Amino acid sequence: MNFKTLRLGLTIAAGLFLAQTIQASASASEARTAPSAASYCVKKGGVVQERIPEYGTNGGTPLILAGKQNFCQFTSTKDGSQINVLVSTLATPQPSLAALAYYAEVPLGSGCTGNPASCYCSQLGGSDLFGGVNAAGGGWVLSTDSTDVLEACIFPDMSSIDSWGLAYHSNNIIRGVNLAHVLRYKNPNNAARAFPGVKRQTL
Repeated sequence: MNFKTLRLGLTIAAGLFLAQTIQASASASEARTAPSAASYCVKKGGVVQERIPEYGTNGGTPLILAGKQNFCQFTSTKDGSQINVLVSTLATPQPSLAALAYYAEVPLGSGCTGNPASCYCSQLGGSDLFGGVNAAGGGWVLSTDSTDVLEACIFPDMSSIDSWGLAYHSNNIIRGVNLAHVLRYKNPNNAARAFPGVKRQTL
């Protein structure tokens, strides 16, 4: 190995070390300044709830599926109504399909039978169905209460707001809290363009 090769190798190594040091410093700084999604939920007046996906919740022995997610639940002090939003959806400053769907207030389309909130979720491009349309049921079950089943409308970008909260909001009814006041991603002027409207129906 000649001197030039050795010097080049040392220069590259020093550059990589410096880049790693800068990146680690930036990550540590970001971790100090950005509150976690869960703490952001609490700061905004919500309650963090761990929920588990289960299939067959209408029967006696539901199938517990893999994984778990934290949702932020807001409860109205006036009427006791509630709305749930995935903590990551609540806390992100970036746009998400769930937040855009909430802001757009697309009217409920025609052709819905059965559960209007689930149908509305599907019309927006999300899904809250476990195993398709069937009588077995399914949802996000509170880890501390097996009877508390949440219908969460989850979108392809993995953002989520509960189906009933979205459906009621489309009809100018606020459940729990107006998410426009607590979502970190604020309402863009062109939110409605992301979800073309259809004919309004009453829930």
